Formats: sequence, structure tokens, C-alpha cells
Amino acid sequence: MSHPLTRVLALLELLQARPGIGGAELARRLDVDERTVRRYAARLADLGVPVVADRGRYGGYRLAPGYKLPPLMLTDDEAVAVVLGLLAARRLGLPGDAAAAALAKVQRVLPAALRDRVQALEQTLAFTLAERDGTAPATAALLTLAAAARDRRRTRIRYRSWRGGDSERDLDPHGLVLHSGRWYVTGHDHRSGQIRTFRVDRIASAEPRPETFTVPDGTDPAAHLTASLAAVPYPHLVRVRLETTLAQARRRIPATLGVLTEDGGGVLLEARVESLEGMAAMLAGLGWPFVVCEPDELRHRVRDLADTLRAQADRTP
Repeated sequence: MSHPLTRVLALLELLQARPGIGGAELARRLDVDERTVRRYAARLADLGVPVVADRGRYGGYRLAPGYKLPPLMLTDDEAVAVVLGLLAARRLGLPGDAAAAALAKVQRVLPAALRDRVQALEQTLAFTLAERDGTAPATAALLTLAAAARDRRRTRIRYRSWRGGDSERDLDPHGLVLHSGRWYVTGHDHRSGQIRTFRVDRIASAEPRPETFTVPDGTDPAAHLTASLAAVPYPHLVRVRLETTLAQARRRIPATLGVLTEDGGGVLLEARVESLEGMAAMLAGLGWPFVVCEPDELRHRVRDLADTLRAQADRTP
């Protein structure tokens, strides 16, 4: 690392990887003295990448927030990790043109040999996870809600319901949750006086308010979301006793489907479902003995499924 420009770029990479790194450590890494480190930091500032030197025992060098993004320095392994992260995010249902544009930009600046290998990976990579359709939230609303949840600051949101009605309400956001390609925010809604969950892609605007709040002990946004989804008022209330353990049931049955409780050596599943045919198929797929508590119509659907499967089994080539 003999060329000064090479050392300046190495300094930038170190500052991006380890904000607050001390001058002595930088000098050792760059194989120069601390006075030269200060000169290299000044050179970065001349290039529009301001470096802040914090004094004191625990001081060090870090990049100052600037009006533009500094050049991003990635090792080969880091660049591959970014590409794989963006590919996986797309599969998980994180949509939006920004992700695709970011992936294209990273690939464009990769060295030719590495770019070819990364593209080969992209073209041959398969996922066992089914691709999900995601809904992109407004970036401004997402970031505002994240900051408000972190800082415990009330936020005024304009929200559009699934029926198309618009409303304005004050929300104490407890946290953000990503589920099945959609972003949700959970918090205390001052309009209803209840803990509510809102889809972020339906929030037209979010503005922080001066009021602050305290999150109740035991608050779990992810658990609240799954419980909310399980309580969606679908037309059929189902209660089924499964002959298995609670641990096994929780591994196989998503929390968004319904509520699982121990019941006399078995597990009681209580859920509201849109389709009794779908519930019959799910119960058959679990492979555990079960007893339908209600409704009687579900028993009929299980019998119908059994008849269909028996007829399929009797078919010959």
C-alpha cells in the first residue's frame, strides 16, 4: 500500500466499516504515522467526504453526515452479500423499483470477473420459498414511522381503509412488522382508543408530533399483528381438537391462522376461516387425528374430501 491515493481510499473504507476508529489504529492499518492520517482525512474532506475527529480518550475518526452519499467501498464478499440480500428480499415480497435499481447499480460497478460470477449465481439460484407479491409502502412514511417508534413520538397519519375511506388519526407507533410482503405498523390509535394495526402502504402521509408516549410493558408488535390477522372476521368460526402437542402444533400451524391452546392432552385450534373446504384440506394435510367441535358443516366438508380422495385412489392408469 505504497501509493498515497491508495491509502486515502483505504482510509475511507476503514471509516465506513468502523466509525470511531482511533488514530493510532488507523496509522497501524495504513502503515503511516498519525500525522499522515490527519493529512489523509483532510484530503477526503477536499474531495467532499468530510471526516470528523473526536478528541479525548474514547475519540476517533468517523464520517460526518454530508449532503451527498460518499463513495461506497465494498469488498468482493460484501458486494456478493448485498446482491444476495436484494435477490432474497425480492423473493420475500419486498417490492419497488428502488430495490431493482439498487441491484442494477451494484452489479454495474462490480469488477468484470466478479460481476460475471454474481450474474451466474443470479441466473442459477433457486428458492424453495414460494415467491410473494409485495406491496410497496411510501418510503417517507416508512422512515417517519420507524423514527417515531424508536423515539416514542406521536405521529399523525392519513390512512385509507380497505373500503376506500380516508381518515386522519394520531398514532403512538410501537413498531413495524413485515408479513407476507406487506409492511404493518402497530400502535395506540387515539381515534379508537385501542391498539391497532395499519398497513403502511395505505398510509398517505405521516407527520411526527411533539407529544411523546411510553410503550406498555410486554408490548410485542409482531405478536399483536399475528393475533389481529387470526381474528379477521371471516364467516366461519372453527373449533377443532388436534391430537398432538402444543409445540408440534405451533411448528406446523401459523399464528395468523388461529389460536392454539392446550386441551386435555391435545390442542384446541380456534379460528375464523373463509373456506371450510380449505380448512378440511389443511386438517387432512397435518396428518394428526382430530375431532371437529364446530361447525357441523366442517364435518361434511371433511367427508366430501375423504370421498374425493377415495375416488382418486380407486383410479387406475
